[in-house]
Amino acid sequence: MKNTNNKAYVIAVDMGYGHQRAAFPLRELSVNKTVLNANTYAGIPKSDKDIWQQSREMYEFFSRFKNVPLIGELAWDLFDRFQKIEPFYPKRDLSKPSIQLSSTYSLIKKKKWGKHLIDKLSKKPLPIISTFFIPAFMAEIFNYPGDIYCLCTDTDISRAWAPLNPKESKIKYLAPNHRVEQRLQMYGVKPDNIFVTGFPLPDELVGGEKETKLRKHLGERLFNLDPTKTYLKRYRDSLREHLGTKNFPPHKRHPLTLTFAVGGAGAQRELGIEIVKSLKDDIRHNKIQMILIAGVHEQVYDYFKKEIIALGLSKELRQRKVHILFSKTKADYFNQFTRDLRRTDIIWTKPSELSFYTALGFPIIIADPIGSQELFNQRWLKTIGSGTNMEDPRYTNQWLFDWLKSGWFAEAAVQGFLEASTKGVTNIHKIISHCIEETCDIKSNLQY
Repeated sequence: MKNTNNKAYVIAVDMGYGHQRAAFPLRELSVNKTVLNANTYAGIPKSDKDIWQQSREMYEFFSRFKNVPLIGELAWDLFDRFQKIEPFYPKRDLSKPSIQLSSTYSLIKKKKWGKHLIDKLSKKPLPIISTFFIPAFMAEIFNYPGDIYCLCTDTDISRAWAPLNPKESKIKYLAPNHRVEQRLQMYGVKPDNIFVTGFPLPDELVGGEKETKLRKHLGERLFNLDPTKTYLKRYRDSLREHLGTKNFPPHKRHPLTLTFAVGGAGAQRELGIEIVKSLKDDIRHNKIQMILIAGVHEQVYDYFKKEIIALGLSKELRQRKVHILFSKTKADYFNQFTRDLRRTDIIWTKPSELSFYTALGFPIIIADPIGSQELFNQRWLKTIGSGTNMEDPRYTNQWLFDWLKSGWFAEAAVQGFLEASTKGVTNIHKIISHCIEETCDIKSNLQY
């Protein structure tokens, strides 16, 4: 089936940020340039919406409850067992369905969960790209006549992502890295149904296949990340080769900026204020600026603002030396986030889907992981050399500037740029444009 208009239904779920963040850069591929949220679309039956809502509320409750002393960690560990990712080694057959997966299939079949959505899309069948596994399962169960693609959003995935009967499934997977490709094969997914594409990143920060914007921004960032030129002097010729001489300016062009991102459930907001508290004198003396990402959580925005004022940084808040990113909608938040990343040098975050943003040349300071998949994201960042665990946030003003002097941040930024992929959108576009058949040879044309 030839996809003559190169369009698709891009489907996400409004649960946290991860699945929508992955879908947002693909909106140019989507019908009407909009992302369809499977749990909040116009006309969704109340019964379907209630099932989605219960699932979302449970996850967000346990994410926040994790911070409760003593019992929080225990409760989260019990909850997280249902989405646990098994150790990769020894390599073995992991195709046996998990309890979580069997329950999901049972719910879809017995409650006809998602049938309304799939019947609606079936009237004009285009390829489906789902950034969450459940809509992909719904499409297959209810006999969607078009191609079904499932985009994985972490560096490793649990058994819940693969179909109940993977060898019989027609779902095709878009894997962000080779580890996910191998993991899907362990789960029984046929190799012909797996494409290693990379994670989709905003073209506003990449600049197309030639990565024009990416190289320019990274070149400018390196002078902030290596003020003593420890790393730059050692690898100047190599960096000019990779970035281009014109993207390697002779001096820094913006103030050193650290961005701290709170998770979709609003977790770890206290950490953001701990960082600001430690750096407040450095902020006052123009050594560093901070961006605190509150996302769409107004209560997080209010908390940040109140605490920043209490620290005596009202003037700096007005001057945007400390900036709080808050938006009423996810779409506006993603746009604002992309704009703020243009002046960001270092990202401090739990190892969520934002781990993939290291490909844009950002060193990552890793906050405590929440969930099994984030432990694997943390390991991936450290393996490629672009991320490291945070030190005690109370002394950020000491160790952060020690790391700057050593040149580590610059090295980590370059490692992320070299080792991770920025080709996600380009590769997914190629796949959808060709409307892949079993016999179509496109894998050799994908870039990673």
